[in-house]
Amino acid sequence: MDMRAKITAALKDAMKAKDATRLSTLRLINAAIKDLDIAKRTEGSTVGDADVLQILGKMVKQRQESVRAYEEGGRLELAEREREEIAILEDYLPRQLSKAEIDAAVATAIAEVGATSIRDMGKVMGALKSKYTGQMDFGAVGPMVKGQLS
Repeated sequence: MDMRAKITAALKDAMKAKDATRLSTLRLINAAIKDLDIAKRTEGSTVGDADVLQILGKMVKQRQESVRAYEEGGRLELAEREREEIAILEDYLPRQLSKAEIDAAVATAIAEVGATSIRDMGKVMGALKSKYTGQMDFGAVGPMVKGQLS
């Protein structure tokens, strides 16, 4: 079952269960997918599972930033709601890799691509993104790759 079908089925289950938080979060996911679908329609392509994983990862990051902002502002009830949404979003993301697994994946990608200098960083990041979308934070992985290549 692809990601869209899983999300649609979960949306129906949330409606039946009258779970308002889950329902609103799943509707936001569906809206983001449909927006990307419309944007990709002009290119003649469709939204795949990798695109959905990118959307989910982006949504998690947005909510984590909101949690920090709400906590700094003393709005703990809003921060808690954002955490609930993060938990719902993470249900649809693959398991996040540990630090050791990320190190191993970076080393493997560097070897596969044959990277020798910082100029090959794009190739390494492309290889990592093709295999590990949704499983690692590429913003944090970039400096690791850069450190190993320099």
